[in-house]
Amino acid sequence: MRSRWDDIQAVFVDDPADCVQKADTLVAEVVEQVTAEFSEARSRLEAQWAKGEQASTEDLRLALQRYREFFQRLLAA
Repeated sequence: MRSRWDDIQAVFVDDPADCVQKADTLVAEVVEQVTAEFSEARSRLEAQWAKGEQASTEDLRLALQRYREFFQRLLAA
């Protein structure tokens, strides 16, 4: 993703409008990917709970840490 961003940014001078459209598309892809990853993690935890299993404190700590980091990035934007 970073190299795609670099490629997009490199053509700004030659075609700013196309550059911004490609940047929008890339950002949308990244948001979709991040959303899918969080959804998958949530589904795994919910599946454990549905089976009556307890998620380990470590699993929950890691999930909360990822949410916190993502939340802080969103607020920094």
